[in-house]
Amino acid sequence: MNFKEGVLIPIDKPCGITSFKALAHVRYQCSQAYGGKVKIGHAGTLDPLATGVLILATGKKTKEIESLQAHTKEYVATMQLGATTPSYDMEHEVNETFPTSHITPQLVDTVLHQFIGDIEQIPPTYSAVKVNGKRAFNYRRQGEEVVLKAKNIRIDEIEIMDFDVEKMQLTLRIVCGKGTYIRALARDVGRVLHSGAYLTALRRTRVGDVRVEDCINYDHFEEWLNKQTIEKEDK
Repeated sequence: MNFKEGVLIPIDKPCGITSFKALAHVRYQCSQAYGGKVKIGHAGTLDPLATGVLILATGKKTKEIESLQAHTKEYVATMQLGATTPSYDMEHEVNETFPTSHITPQLVDTVLHQFIGDIEQIPPTYSAVKVNGKRAFNYRRQGEEVVLKAKNIRIDEIEIMDFDVEKMQLTLRIVCGKGTYIRALARDVGRVLHSGAYLTALRRTRVGDVRVEDCINYDHFEEWLNKQTIEKEDK
């Protein structure tokens, strides 16, 4: 394993930490094993509350990050219908509730077809999208409003995995292209249902050909690293 020439390290990011924190942990462990500083980057951010495939690249492989970010991604998302939060996930408390008695499995199935293909999507304002050189979420956390422009995205597949009509919880498998915000999809699905929706769980299960089953468990990364043969830095 030559960190300088470059290694792709897919990890299964746990819930509750940022992608940057996950990267920093792996970089520290790799630098310790290597005996010097390891250059490392990630291909596609995951929200703190999301879990799953996060591909890290070291050394010369960091040049591949842009192409890795363009790969098709697959998610499993659980949405709570009938309510919204400012961030469209559980990072914030519910700020509004809506009727759900009219929502049937048939209606959900019909509505979801509207989101398959090339569509426009407005990113969440609680996101890392830059506005005048500053992250949108920084404006929101300072109490300022932000207006973001719609972006062209592609959703290839949406499959209903489970719909609990009593709890109004909908679980979907989504296959999509670069730049798709699943939180924003939840928001838009809620609106088209004439109700509301926000994410209660999100797991990225695939990036390109890398599946979550192929990933290294983040909590056991050091154990995995200790089993690898690492070319040390020349002193």
